[in-house]
Amino acid sequence: MKNYRILTFLLVLIFFFGCETNPQSEEDTLRKKANEIAQKYIITDGHVDLPYRLDVRNFKLTKEFIGIPIETDKGDFDYKRAKQGGLDAPFMSIYVPASFQEDGGAKVFADSLIDMVTGIIDAHPDKFARGNSPAECEANFKKGILSLPMGMENGAPIEDDLANVEYFHQRGIRYITLTHSKVNQICDSSYDTIRTWNGLSPFGVEVVEEMNRVGIMVDISHVSDSTFYQVMKLSKAPCIASHSSCRKFVPGFERNMDDDMIKLLGEKNGVMCINFGSTFIDGDLRKTRDENRAKLSEILAEKDLEFGDEAAKPIIEQFRKDNPSLFSDVEMVANHIDHVVKIAGVDHVGFGSDFDGVGDSLPVGLKDVSQFPNLIYVLLQRGYSEEDIAKICYKNVFRVWKDVEDVAKN
Repeated sequence: MKNYRILTFLLVLIFFFGCETNPQSEEDTLRKKANEIAQKYIITDGHVDLPYRLDVRNFKLTKEFIGIPIETDKGDFDYKRAKQGGLDAPFMSIYVPASFQEDGGAKVFADSLIDMVTGIIDAHPDKFARGNSPAECEANFKKGILSLPMGMENGAPIEDDLANVEYFHQRGIRYITLTHSKVNQICDSSYDTIRTWNGLSPFGVEVVEEMNRVGIMVDISHVSDSTFYQVMKLSKAPCIASHSSCRKFVPGFERNMDDDMIKLLGEKNGVMCINFGSTFIDGDLRKTRDENRAKLSEILAEKDLEFGDEAAKPIIEQFRKDNPSLFSDVEMVANHIDHVVKIAGVDHVGFGSDFDGVGDSLPVGLKDVSQFPNLIYVLLQRGYSEEDIAKICYKNVFRVWKDVEDVAKN
């Protein structure tokens, strides 16, 4: 009888401690902590393309359209999903396609997107607010309101008038991506084989200096390597890469940053915000997608069609069914964060998703703004402390932003 009781006691202990170390239980604990962290700290995202997506959909601030940013099954961002994922200060991208620098109207188009963002804020003051400084974003967070700071993707709207730098600052622009897909009046682009300026133009030098003066962050995403190094030497304030990833994982892709660039950005006290797009973070996947696109182009060319032609739509649809898109995953995004931390330190990395800007290439586990806790969960799994994660979520970007404000004041 005594032995039976001892055996029973041992079985109870085994069961108890077995439950305590159950992997499922550990996962649940980390998932819960990830969700708590997402709500406890501000999450800022360096780049969300909501304004351009709404513009393409012919967004109007009328009763018929007013609910689009609040809750929708379209795109990657809305208010409901942002609150669910803990996203508090997404930089709204005022994206100006390169066509406007060729055909004219860049400034007018930028103003129209800024008007859209400010219109959304004015229409929903209980949900959205301006985010013109870290202090404003922090105050809004305490009230439970989403801040909508703005960054301008492509410096083309500055046109050839340096006064427009201060004009856009007054309109709420807090970073400017110097160029986009093609060389412009400011600098060369990583996507463009033409190297008109071999870096910054003479006017571009003035633009960077003026951005320092008025307090706009210089964004080196999209620029050529030579432009990056010239900006690092010239700028008196730290810079950001609002939505870039590591070239190590996608060799030859100049749009991403190599290790020397990441190291220098860190040494200059800047921050690199990781782009989530599958083709930005996974070289093998990017190669497969490029090959499929080349095959589809050949098929269309044989039929004397282009991608935008109406007759091409069923062919494209069938090709995509036969060649389904492949996706990376949230673990790979964490690999890029790990790499920046290894090269530059945990003080120099953040989130720059490119939500609503990379189409259908978002990775599994990060398909929209509601899924930030999934990334935080992976970081917890990898041993990042809560303070480290808070830095990645917002403190690093806010540090750079405050430094830029201080340089402007002085």
